[in-house]
Amino acid sequence: MNIIDHAVLIIYVLAVVAFGAVFYRRAKSAEGFTSAHHRLPGWVVGLSIFGTYLSSISFLALPGKAYASNWSAFAFSLSLPIAAYVASRWFVPLYRSSEDISAYAYLERRFGVWARLYAATFYLLTQLARMGTIMFLVALALERLTGWDIITIIIVTGMLVTLYTVIGGIEAVIWTDAMQSVILTLGALACVLLLVFNMPEGPGQLFSIAQNAQKFSLGSFAADLTAPTFWVIFIYGVVINLQNFGIDQSYVQRYHTAKSTRAAQQSVWIGALIYIPVSLMFLFIGSALFSFYAAQPGLLPGTLKSAAVADRIFPYFIVTNLPHGITGLLIAALFAAAMSSIDTSMNSSATILMSDVYKRFIKPAANDKQCLRFLRTATIILGVLGTAMALLMISIKNALDTWWILAGIFSGGMLGLFLLAALSRRARSPQAIIGMVIGLLVIIWAVFSQKWGVSWANPLHGFMTTVIGTLAIFLTGIVLSRHKQRMSAQKPAATIHDLKN
Repeated sequence: MNIIDHAVLIIYVLAVVAFGAVFYRRAKSAEGFTSAHHRLPGWVVGLSIFGTYLSSISFLALPGKAYASNWSAFAFSLSLPIAAYVASRWFVPLYRSSEDISAYAYLERRFGVWARLYAATFYLLTQLARMGTIMFLVALALERLTGWDIITIIIVTGMLVTLYTVIGGIEAVIWTDAMQSVILTLGALACVLLLVFNMPEGPGQLFSIAQNAQKFSLGSFAADLTAPTFWVIFIYGVVINLQNFGIDQSYVQRYHTAKSTRAAQQSVWIGALIYIPVSLMFLFIGSALFSFYAAQPGLLPGTLKSAAVADRIFPYFIVTNLPHGITGLLIAALFAAAMSSIDTSMNSSATILMSDVYKRFIKPAANDKQCLRFLRTATIILGVLGTAMALLMISIKNALDTWWILAGIFSGGMLGLFLLAALSRRARSPQAIIGMVIGLLVIIWAVFSQKWGVSWANPLHGFMTTVIGTLAIFLTGIVLSRHKQRMSAQKPAATIHDLKN
């Protein structure tokens, strides 16, 4: 990096923090900090959802995945329209009909306070894992690009994101996410063009080499649940994306920031449909990088020729092959990818702590000033914890697989609990508790039995953990509820069947 690249990066970072600070006056109340007073247009909320999907996981791990293997990860993106349809059709109206900012207040109305705490706990664990993974990946790239110490990068990144998130609240998060998603996409497009037109024998050579190595393949379509086939990743994607749109506070909170239910529904489709081609672009970058270095093997040092370090190929290309200024833009885009996801996790997690813990158990009569003070304090603490998680991940090799497995474990099948609440009028707390217990036992068995080396070990691939956990909770609750009569005459909280178009 020369002075131009450093200038681009520094100006960008300062601009983001300053941009977040602009929204300070709009975040001087708890409602402004968590829901932006319900006044944002659908398009900016949609770009924010897109920005949440785009992160350093997409920027680095997707090219790394395609470089090392193929495009099987695209199956995850292809599952998005299914989740978007269900979310816009049922989930958004369900949450918009409630005044609760927390996604998990609905579970309490259906099953009791234990359900709310269960979902909130696993959500917070998932977000800490997500923040740690994203901060680690961006630091890994910046270490190669700048030569700076990775620990210093992680700490500084955590401090900067925490700063503007504390200052501007959810409105700063959403507008900066929208801005950063555009920067990220433009940076990736610039990289695609440079790869395509810098092959020794022209663009045709890129496609020929990648095609011969099956780098455009979507993977195996075999009906095999023990390997990461196309169908395993697709099924995993359906469940995780339903979980994102249906019970992830990061998304549910955005529904409340939109100015209307229709605007919130539009935001879901905008975020989902933009991500599909952009994720494909990042996979193409990975395949193009494979062709680029296959045609010019002398350009790649021996330490980067192992598939185990495929996540580092893209950063190496950026620092060694891009012209000055473009390098700075790509670094800024990479930093944007990380920041746009970390700030979301911080704000939504702080909202959950305020709504589901502080106001629910510690100080139910807290006034607006006290809630706002708690929100900002919680954001700072979450920033510290996320940074600590990133430091712990320095020794982890394959970040994308690690993130997916952690998400499957920490989610704890809470989508199953939500689906049971939303789809079954008969289900009550006893059936939900039994379903939850069985689901957790299934998840524990699925995750740890393979490590124990027993004959009854889980034969399924790790991506199926959250799938079978979800099904265990949902199906157990459905079966048990069919044999039970209503436990009281009191009308329960609305299910999605009760909502009209």
